[in-house]
Amino acid sequence: MANHKSSLKRIRSNDKKRLRNRYYSKTMRNAVRNFRAISVKEEAATKLSALISLIDKLAKRAIIHKNKASNLKSKLMRKVNNL
Repeated sequence: MANHKSSLKRIRSNDKKRLRNRYYSKTMRNAVRNFRAISVKEEAATKLSALISLIDKLAKRAIIHKNKASNLKSKLMRKVNNL
C-alpha cells in the first residue's frame, strides 16, 4: 500500500479516470455496433455525423488513438457509401 499522501490521491484519481475511460470506450463500441447493424442508407447517413463526433471527442481526449479513430471513421463512411 502507498505511504505518501500524494500517491494515495494518485491511486484515487487513476481509478476515476479508468472508470470514465471504460465508460466512454464501451459507449463508443456499442454505438459502432448498432451503426453497423443499420441497413437503410438514409438512417445510416443521419447517424453517421453523431458517431463521428463521438469518435473525434474520444481521440481528442486520448481515450482512443487518433489513428484508430481515423480508421474507424473511414470504415464507417465506406459502409454508408456502399449501402
